[in-house]
Amino acid sequence: MAFEPGVVRQASMRLLRRKEERMGRRERLEQDLYQREPELRRLDGEIRGTMVELAGLLASGKPLEAEGAEIAAVREKNLALQTRREELLRALGCEPSQLEDVPACPLCGDTGWTGGRMCRCLKELCVQEQMKRLTSLMNLTEEQSFDQLRMDVYSDQPWQGQERSPREQMKRVVLVCEGFARQFPHYPLKNLLLSGGTGLGKTFLSGCIAREVSQRGYSVVYETVIDLFSAFETRRFTRDAQEERQAREDTRRYLRCDLLILDDLGSEMTGPLAQAALYEVVNSRLQADRRTIISTNLSLEQIGERYTPQITSRIGGLFRELTFYGQDIRRRGQ
Repeated sequence: MAFEPGVVRQASMRLLRRKEERMGRRERLEQDLYQREPELRRLDGEIRGTMVELAGLLASGKPLEAEGAEIAAVREKNLALQTRREELLRALGCEPSQLEDVPACPLCGDTGWTGGRMCRCLKELCVQEQMKRLTSLMNLTEEQSFDQLRMDVYSDQPWQGQERSPREQMKRVVLVCEGFARQFPHYPLKNLLLSGGTGLGKTFLSGCIAREVSQRGYSVVYETVIDLFSAFETRRFTRDAQEERQAREDTRRYLRCDLLILDDLGSEMTGPLAQAALYEVVNSRLQADRRTIISTNLSLEQIGERYTPQITSRIGGLFRELTFYGQDIRRRGQ
């Protein structure tokens, strides 16, 4: 899985701050104990001296038999110093372990990486940072989940031109979305097209999916079509080096994240560049077997009228369309 570089940076900074805070608390405790019992400072200095002396003896290259007595004497001295130190610390109400520099994560030593792979401690922070971004971009709320979804806001009466009532249709839509999120990325339907008018729950369900998939540790990127196309345009035409780096980072995250949620397809001005950008994103993600959700007010037929045959064939053939219809639930006073 590939978290956004910005998410990894923020998570890594949090991990570093945790380490610095822990070391700061240890150093403050140590200085406080030194002031209360000056003998501790002397003992710590002597203990460090025995360690240096022992290292020098072991690195001398002489046969251990020849220096066995010296090594044993240094070790005995070190042990006596350690014992005295522990006695003083406990007399001050402090356990010796409180002054040990023990990393919070034993797997990676608080570096965030083990053998070139992201450690679970850093991954947990990445998930938290990612959720912050998704919450801000998608206006997610704490109660926004599949368990809190209400079906009574949809009419149970027949809807013109449709076989099922809006409520029955939404039950089917939710069933697919819930399966997609909770079985991600192994759900049989790999890509979803959420199509229908405004105020019918497309964004809400996208948010439910984003929350579920993100909390399970996968990278999720949400973007409006307009902002996505803007990044591709900037990448191509800007002469500003910093803007270009940011645009390239943005376009890479669109292509590499585990789940891309692309919102409001059809709201953009459709020109050659927009068509090329949409094709690059959709086709690249399909070839890499990465999951995509597209939300739009357009039907598949309208998509075919607006976009190139190459785009239409990929969306129409490799995305499962979930149709939303009925009365705008916001107008029902809910």
